[in-house]
Amino acid sequence: MDIASRVYNHQWKIDPIVRSLIDTDFYKLLMCQSVFRTHPTTQVTFSLINRTASVPLAKLIDEGELREQLDHIRTLSLTRGESTWMRGNTFYGTRNMFRADFMEWFEGLRLPPYHLERVGDQYELTFEGTWAEVMLWEVPALAVIMELRSRAVLRDMGRFELEVLYARAMTRVWDKALALRALPGLKLADFGTRRRHGFLWQDWCVQAMVEGLGEAFVGTSNCLIAKNRDLEAIGTNAHELPMVYAALAEGDAALAAAPYQVLADWQEEHSGNLRIILPDTYGTKGFLERAPDWLAGWTGIRVDSGAPVAAAETAIAWWQERGEDPREKMVIFSDGLDVDEITRLHGLFSGRVRVSFGWGTLLTNDFRGLAAEDALAPFSLVCKAVAADGHPTVKLSDNPAKAMGPEGEVERYRRVFGVGEQRVREVVV
Repeated sequence: MDIASRVYNHQWKIDPIVRSLIDTDFYKLLMCQSVFRTHPTTQVTFSLINRTASVPLAKLIDEGELREQLDHIRTLSLTRGESTWMRGNTFYGTRNMFRADFMEWFEGLRLPPYHLERVGDQYELTFEGTWAEVMLWEVPALAVIMELRSRAVLRDMGRFELEVLYARAMTRVWDKALALRALPGLKLADFGTRRRHGFLWQDWCVQAMVEGLGEAFVGTSNCLIAKNRDLEAIGTNAHELPMVYAALAEGDAALAAAPYQVLADWQEEHSGNLRIILPDTYGTKGFLERAPDWLAGWTGIRVDSGAPVAAAETAIAWWQERGEDPREKMVIFSDGLDVDEITRLHGLFSGRVRVSFGWGTLLTNDFRGLAAEDALAPFSLVCKAVAADGHPTVKLSDNPAKAMGPEGEVERYRRVFGVGEQRVREVVV
């Protein structure tokens, strides 16, 4: 694959960034099916949030080009081959994971309209509509913004400059694979779709991990790449579910119960390695302290914010208190990972729990120091549910730097969920 030539040719012709509705993360499809069943009429608003204000997206990305890419996504529908893959494949050891009624709906889906407006040096990009429809905008919208930013920086580079740039980036990825290959019993998946450098680059990185890590590389969150490369599609659930459930809750008691209702609904559909708790939406410590006993029997947790060692130790202590053997439980680390952190966490927890890693932006978008003024460095861009049936959503996180929501509601949630003093950690990606 001559990525440099493809990037060079972006200057001369329209090249759609997202070419498939399954160029998305597996957990979006799993959550979409759950939402389709449990909240078919709930109206939700998603909004783009650039946490790195120093990156002026509206100055870098042409509005017309952005609209062209978003409009193209609205023309996409599930192909016959993609439908066959979803209907007939075995995911997490389960056949027919996607129900017939959901597949019939998905096969007829076109993504709903969007609202785009320039506000200063940033874009306001929002999606409003039925939850099951608008939630599918999140990943492709992020992928489009990230790749258009990459194209903007690369546009003035010549062919040889691009070839050298990608040769250096490829060497960096391969060196990471070689370093990680030395870790015994490593289990690692690609989680890098949302903030990737580009689709072709993510696909290349996945192939490099397949060759470089062998059986230690367990799959990718990207459904299209999983399908095309005959890999496992990896993913469970995300903060979106408890954020919307909580926004819909009436009164403090219902609010406090909302995160557990999410998982009660989830276990009606999924078992085994899909029963992974994401406990940090409103604080990991309080979530586990108040958790019903049946949750201790789930397979594991995903650590996605705050101090990863502290979060994993909290989970281990919780399992022990509930009479569970932590050595049989899975801990998936997935926040801002790179080789040094993966190596450190693997050394600390291997043998104590079943350690796994979801490696995101610094696998699929590590061009730090490779362009003038570090213009290709990754940055923190998200697309979050901000309202549900007219009620604002809130996320507290284990890292207050990732908190979001109206100030008054944030304080209410902190009170209801008993969130005390928190330590701010730098948000890298």
